[in-house]
Amino acid sequence: MSIQKVNVAGLARLPTFCHAVMAGDFIYVSGTLGTAMDSMALVAGGVGPETTQALRHIERILAACGAALVDLVKVNVFLADIHTFAAMNQAYLAVMGDDPPARITVGRAGLALGAAVEIDAIAYKPSEMFL
Repeated sequence: MSIQKVNVAGLARLPTFCHAVMAGDFIYVSGTLGTAMDSMALVAGGVGPETTQALRHIERILAACGAALVDLVKVNVFLADIHTFAAMNQAYLAVMGDDPPARITVGRAGLALGAAVEIDAIAYKPSEMFL
């Protein structure tokens, strides 16, 4: 099995990681913050808008890998403040719909850039030769 590292043009990232790694039929998306496009500045408005933006970034990363949000099998959500769970969850479900993947949410995490939320994910996209 070979691996392929993926970076998406126009989507900011630190130089210490790639946006995703494709390994066989799995796509591992790095921790993603709710930053403005091609910027390391967080979107305004707190956990709700940051959650929406992080998920939109993950959607773009998955698209670059030939996948979509429906291919997600596991999502990890890290909150700086567990008391923002309801607002995060509302924004999360607005993007993910009524059939979301498996998920864990961890609160009281110290996040990069002082973010309110960080999300990473694993997607499964079988290669075309097996379909």
